[in-house]
Amino acid sequence: MVEGISIDPPFRVPRPVLRQTWLELTFLHWAYPPDVVRPLLPRGLEPDLWEGRLYVGLVPFILADITLVNAPAVPWLSRFPETNVRTYVRDREGRRGVWFFSLDAARLAAVAGARLSYALPYYWAKMSVRREGERIRYTSRRRHGPDGMTAITVTPGAVIERPSPLEIFLTARWRLYAFRGGRLFRADVDHPRWPLRQARVEALEENLLAAAGLPAPSGEPLAHFSPGTSVMTGWPYRI
Repeated sequence: MVEGISIDPPFRVPRPVLRQTWLELTFLHWAYPPDVVRPLLPRGLEPDLWEGRLYVGLVPFILADITLVNAPAVPWLSRFPETNVRTYVRDREGRRGVWFFSLDAARLAAVAGARLSYALPYYWAKMSVRREGERIRYTSRRRHGPDGMTAITVTPGAVIERPSPLEIFLTARWRLYAFRGGRLFRADVDHPRWPLRQARVEALEENLLAAAGLPAPSGEPLAHFSPGTSVMTGWPYRI
């Protein structure tokens, strides 16, 4: 049985390990043929489709106040830009979640910690997120690993009072998956519903999708913006 789609968290993380805030976040999504992406997924996960289409997301934002649940945040270490390349998946029990092809972050300590503890494919990058009037400009270039860069400018638009079913499908995800040593792991995530806005893409240059093994996307992306939300994340455990 496939898990339902919910705009609000369907559960609370019972024993959260990390708390953090995601700020100035842009969702860019492209539709891909499922058969193109399926070979890039690990054993135990299947594409989660919307009306027969699979979506790949490019998501830049500011990660802030990340720390252990009961510990104070360290200002410089706990706030930095991040960009992830992701798609949406189901496991063999029908649970929905996010599969990350890559995550670029501007703090080496965070990269090392996330690779070690969550088995996520983080890369250290030189990054910035800047407000320029109404526009937000994201830039990134990897310092190590396969070549990867972004230069994205968006202008947030009107508030979305009632997100469409597709907008909920693409943004409301309550677990992540990772794969290491032949084993599949999952971690649960809990946060308030996204405050979403429309967004207009002013400029877009990137090669992170190609670095992940994906063909070039076709057409303009679906674009959404959120000022952010607070997040609780559980410890990853083997499925």
